[in-house]
Amino acid sequence: MARTGARVAARPVTSSVFSVRKGPATVTAVGVLLVAALLQIGGWRVTVSETPAPRSRGAGVSLTTDQLQQLTVTKVELHPFRIERTAVGQIGLNEDASTAVLTPVSGRATRLIAKIGDTVKRDAPLLEIDSPEVVQPQSDLIAAATAMNKARSQLDLAQLTEQRDRTLYEGNAGTLKAWQQSQAQLDEARNNMRAAETAVAAARHRLRILGLTEDDIAALLEKGTIRQSIPIHAPIDGVVIARKVGPGQYVRSDAGDPLYTIADISTMWLKAFVPETDIPSIRVGQEVEVKVTAMPDHVFTARITYIGAAFEAATRRMVVRSEVANPGGALKAEMFAIFKIVTGESVPKPAVPMDAVIREGDLTAVFVQQTPTTFQRRTVQIGLEQDGRVQILDGVEPDELVVARGAIFLENEWRQ
Repeated sequence: MARTGARVAARPVTSSVFSVRKGPATVTAVGVLLVAALLQIGGWRVTVSETPAPRSRGAGVSLTTDQLQQLTVTKVELHPFRIERTAVGQIGLNEDASTAVLTPVSGRATRLIAKIGDTVKRDAPLLEIDSPEVVQPQSDLIAAATAMNKARSQLDLAQLTEQRDRTLYEGNAGTLKAWQQSQAQLDEARNNMRAAETAVAAARHRLRILGLTEDDIAALLEKGTIRQSIPIHAPIDGVVIARKVGPGQYVRSDAGDPLYTIADISTMWLKAFVPETDIPSIRVGQEVEVKVTAMPDHVFTARITYIGAAFEAATRRMVVRSEVANPGGALKAEMFAIFKIVTGESVPKPAVPMDAVIREGDLTAVFVQQTPTTFQRRTVQIGLEQDGRVQILDGVEPDELVVARGAIFLENEWRQ
């Protein structure tokens, strides 16, 4: 749509040149040939060159009715833009709701019950270990229970003796000495009973530490059958995420590696690695929006619960953590995540759709509608990009009409 004109230069044959630019219908090819022929008759040499004339970039773009069908015009409106920081990070297990399972005794794993991926309840058996270390605590419990039963019988007898001697003494049929002796024997029987009860409680506690449940202990006291192997139970509800023991493997109680790792995945940690320059604006309680690559259309929201105490030396970033519910277990540990942390209040600013902005290097522009068929290209200064909109800091005002769909088409027309 650039206007061009004919430029003619006539000089003597020795050094003159005649130049003609291709132009609109006002200068036709026939006219150019006629002028050239006349000049040649007069002794002039004619040269025709094609050079586009300079175009005024300030001019608007006019479109036909058919071309207007390719455009969508929208109004510049105020939109609240949140002040936020972005960071990358990952999904992690909730370490407050996950645990490693160790063995309290050394022995051989005779039976593996739980597998990786299994959902287990608290006190559910994970494996069984055959160990000589479990025999003595069971024997101690049986001995302590037997001693307690004997002490209870002696206490009952001492109570009857004391009651009889007291009755005789009060009826002047017995001596004071006999009653005092029976009182001393009753006190001794009571002390023996308390000691026996303490021994039984201690033996029961040792067996609970070894992994026996109350039902296992009750069955041992009832039947007196000592078992060679003991089960290792799950300490919490959760999912088995790791197992480092095989069938028949000998395990040690002082080994550092856990046999199983169980995690409650109903909640997960969101760990953002925030650059050092953004840390001063981060606070506990700020809102966080998280997207993971596996679910790009879903946004998880949470609030910051923890800010790290030290930077990572290699990356100069700090861990900022939040916690989010994980219904259905959709979030998995080690998923890559993108974080948006809201660090300030929303500020209403003029906004246009992202399709309306033309980018050319560091410059940005939009096309503003002047008349129903005329559009002006206007340089603008942009700010934040949120929710499919671009913040306009300078260049357009609210209620002005800009082109959204079709802005690239107008840009091409403007450059012709």
